[in-house]
Amino acid sequence: MTTAKNAKYTTGSIMRHVSVSSFTASIGLMAIYAVDLIDLIFISMLGHEEMAAAAGYASALMFFTSAINIGLSVAAGVLVSRSIGEDDELEAREYATSTAMLVMLTGIAIPLILLINVEFFVGLLGATGKVAELAATYLWIVIPFTWVSGLSMVTVAALRCYGENRLAMYPSLFGALTNAVLDPIFIFVLNMGLPGAAWATVAARFVTLGLALYPALRKHEAFVRPNLRLLWRDLQTVTHFASRAVLANVATPIGTAIMTREMSKFGPEAVAGMAVIGRMTPVAFSVIWALSGAIGPIIGQNFGAGHVDRVRRAYLDAIKFVAIYVLCITLLLFVLRGPIADLFNATNLTRELIYLYCFPVALSSFFSGSVFVASASFNTLGRPSYSTWLNWGQNTLGTWPFVVAGGMMLGAQGIIIGQAIGSIIFASIAIWMGWRLIKNPPQENMRHRSHSALFGHGSLIAHTLQKHMDDK
Repeated sequence: MTTAKNAKYTTGSIMRHVSVSSFTASIGLMAIYAVDLIDLIFISMLGHEEMAAAAGYASALMFFTSAINIGLSVAAGVLVSRSIGEDDELEAREYATSTAMLVMLTGIAIPLILLINVEFFVGLLGATGKVAELAATYLWIVIPFTWVSGLSMVTVAALRCYGENRLAMYPSLFGALTNAVLDPIFIFVLNMGLPGAAWATVAARFVTLGLALYPALRKHEAFVRPNLRLLWRDLQTVTHFASRAVLANVATPIGTAIMTREMSKFGPEAVAGMAVIGRMTPVAFSVIWALSGAIGPIIGQNFGAGHVDRVRRAYLDAIKFVAIYVLCITLLLFVLRGPIADLFNATNLTRELIYLYCFPVALSSFFSGSVFVASASFNTLGRPSYSTWLNWGQNTLGTWPFVVAGGMMLGAQGIIIGQAIGSIIFASIAIWMGWRLIKNPPQENMRHRSHSALFGHGSLIAHTLQKHMDDK
């Protein structure tokens, strides 16, 4: 079988592709979340517990908008990588453009809804009084620029589909550096406090977008000229993947909101502890978080090129990679749990929660990482609804009863333990379902548009794919 000229993942070591893609993607991602963590350190240095708690509430709502952007970028990664695997570069550019237009539309509409009802949403999370006011102030500054980060994510996803791991890393890295430089200036020098951290984030988003668009357009002409006719033509195909990916990713902030509300019952110290854990987790496990975006193009290119054996190897190698990485990072967190708590001036309940997370709860990140791998497989192999149902199940049935029961029996610590137990149950189901799909992937030569008339009669995949592929 021939290999498309830009399908870099269809040859060579799968484990090497998984490792290199994950680590390079994680550098930019780690930089972003490291700056979020630094934000919280700076805010903690102001000596106002309410500001740290407000940052936690604001993060929960911002996670919702980010989840939508991530879901749309997943759709871009699926469609662009598979088109490249089939050596159809024009289709790859058109799908990238259609998804970029959709992410801009949602990046304007969703924030508008959130901001009109911002007091209601922060109150729904459990914020009251001064904390609620500070959280709303932060959100009014950052949320309107959701479309900027969404367009950046789609562009970075397109770069990664072309195998440009290094170029896909730079936008997030330098955006994070911009944020890190501006944070102390705005917060302390200009005495802007929490709003200063918000404006630094906005500036960083524009830097990230510029550094992503330039190489995407200059080196690969990754987009065509945008027009409404193109968006309308591809809307069904893009939304088929995007809607399910968005729904799957929106489930995560729902689970976070449940956690935040339950934790708020134990006071600002508990919420502050959860805020530290929420900022610390993506820094420590950024490589695992990046894997969700890195493994998709690898599976997509090989699936598009018909290399079924390499699709299976990619799934297994990714699971092994997650296990090794989580074990190493958890041991590191255990050793450094004291200095980490000291960094945030954490005392009493806040410190106890940080210690509990560092060991043993951090080990549960293996299951979260495995869900990322399984979800990428579902999305790329044409079963995005699997990812949607599993993510919603994990963040509702796998979260609410466990954290409520944990809180009743063990207090704030029980909430964290309960969430970990729920994730283990649903992740085990995801791993099993992912392996079943990988063993018998759908037979497809993609060509979604030639089958677009079938959309009205049920699932696109159900009509365009055969039920199973022979193992040989």
